[in-house]
Amino acid sequence: MNDIGVRDSADVREVDVVVIGAGQAGLSSAYHLGRAGFEPERDFVVLDHSPRPGGAWQFRWPSLTYGKVHGMHALPGLELTGADPARPSSEVIAAYFASYEETFDLRVRRPVDVRAVREGDGGRLLVETSDGTWSTRALINATGTWDRPFWPRYPGQETFLGRQLHTAIYPGPEAFRGQRVIVVGGGASGTQHLMEIAPYAAATTWVTRRPPVYNEGPFDENLGRAAVALVDERVRAGLPPQSVVSVTGLPLNDAIRQARADGVLDRLPMFDRITPSGVEWDDGRRVDADVILWATGFRPAIEHLAPLKLRGPGGGIQAEDTRVVADPRIHLVGYGPSASTIGANRAGRAAVRDIKRLLAEAPVAV
Repeated sequence: MNDIGVRDSADVREVDVVVIGAGQAGLSSAYHLGRAGFEPERDFVVLDHSPRPGGAWQFRWPSLTYGKVHGMHALPGLELTGADPARPSSEVIAAYFASYEETFDLRVRRPVDVRAVREGDGGRLLVETSDGTWSTRALINATGTWDRPFWPRYPGQETFLGRQLHTAIYPGPEAFRGQRVIVVGGGASGTQHLMEIAPYAAATTWVTRRPPVYNEGPFDENLGRAAVALVDERVRAGLPPQSVVSVTGLPLNDAIRQARADGVLDRLPMFDRITPSGVEWDDGRRVDADVILWATGFRPAIEHLAPLKLRGPGGGIQAEDTRVVADPRIHLVGYGPSASTIGANRAGRAAVRDIKRLLAEAPVAV
């Protein structure tokens, strides 16, 4: 580790490791850095652009209570216990993350926007932020996807006279009372939105690019491992990652069975165009709507890494485990196969182990 601590030189501060992001992946990585002997503010810093602890969870819609959250795995070293299942998940998990940061003295700096990561001198990376520039020997990028909602583009989209919004700003079901709502997207968010909105809306329509795939069996360790392996295969090949959820199918639980029986989850194929009053298909079918809700997912928030030219011809960043193949100083945690909460915990530990070995092999430039 850096025996001289943070050094300031012409407004550039030096550390061994910069962690970008303080969601599940970033906090897990910071925890493992501490366990490996790195000290916060001396050997590493955690930069987070959010206004307060909680990662992306702090922005989730109020109707997503903690009891509805699937697959939230505790951070390493501190269990989340006694949470009220009726309380909004944004409140429960934000409070848990805040307690975690305090318990392990992670000293997260926020709000700090990371604008670019560039090549520096002496084998270091320069991390340019709204709070100055950091020079680092290694980088853990844990920025997730929440800041890059994916909006598909369809002919006539700009002519629609109603309201269009994305899952990222979903306000809860009451906002759709008495309205005709089209929900686009076949993932967990799309189905949750439909089931919530249906009792309030005048009408709902579900549209997806592909027919939904339902998983009738339990989501056990074997299924999870197989799903992660499929995502990992794409990342190792340098292709843009798919979410782990996208390859597992939708869990066929009692709520989904009832929604299917009630006709709420009657799916239509993707429309061909958007009109001022709704959507149309080439076969002549049309649906009028007041709202189009795009539950179309997110993309990795990695634009700040663009100056390093890490993307390959396949459109993604090739990585093995968490290590970027083109630049072993950089680790992507919470990206691709480590995007799940338990995956992020394991990936944080693996990234720190690899970084510790890398820094031991590379001499410190003085």
